[in-house]
Amino acid sequence: MIHLKTAEEIEILDEANRIVLSVLDRLEKELAPGVALQHLDALAEGLCQKSGARPAFKGYNGYPASVCISVNDEVVHGIPGRRRLQAGDLVSMDFGVVYRGYYGDAARTCIVGASDPEGERLLQVTRESLLRGIGEAVEGNRVSDVSHAVQRHVEENGFSVVRDYVGHGVGRALHEEPQVPNFGEPGRGPRLQVGMVIAIEPMVNEGGPEVRVDADGWTVRTADGKRSAHFEYSVAVTESGPRILGVSGV
Repeated sequence: MIHLKTAEEIEILDEANRIVLSVLDRLEKELAPGVALQHLDALAEGLCQKSGARPAFKGYNGYPASVCISVNDEVVHGIPGRRRLQAGDLVSMDFGVVYRGYYGDAARTCIVGASDPEGERLLQVTRESLLRGIGEAVEGNRVSDVSHAVQRHVEENGFSVVRDYVGHGVGRALHEEPQVPNFGEPGRGPRLQVGMVIAIEPMVNEGGPEVRVDADGWTVRTADGKRSAHFEYSVAVTESGPRILGVSGV
């Protein structure tokens, strides 16, 4: 069942996502060779609590950390531990909070240290595909219009979209209906309505779309060992168009 949000609920969701994005901003500044992933996780949890929120992922279906950190060929759900970053690593950080009973959820991928042209292109295309998807999140469109916009841009640039994991509605629960795939033909699925809030999150691979899950039951990585990038915003469908929650004036 799809839950439409009131204007008041969307404002709370905006505040929740503002906290999420501020934490991701801080984590991005911390990225450097030698930094341990568990340091980033502890920092995220502390910043979250200072903001009056709690980490959304910690304990969710047994997940043991506050932020999902996935490196290089890891796509999503990486568990931060003692591993230390190296120059050139692609680091995807997916973070969520619960604030006043509502969830915020966003993700971004960054390169550690030295610039890598191919890595930068992967990040650019993934980020652009997210924006293309957001552009279709308007009243009257269908969910697959968002999905198709993401897939088309990714594949036109020689990359592939992960098909095993998708975006989703977000509100009083972390994962609500509808599911929002990053692939598909346009004109299908639920019709977008004012008050819908969806997390759009392209997961884009350098190689093929196939993935596998590690023995830890969480870490998802590319089947061919090539790198992956992940960007995500929570987006409200409004009468005036898509609104990226947590981002001022957007």
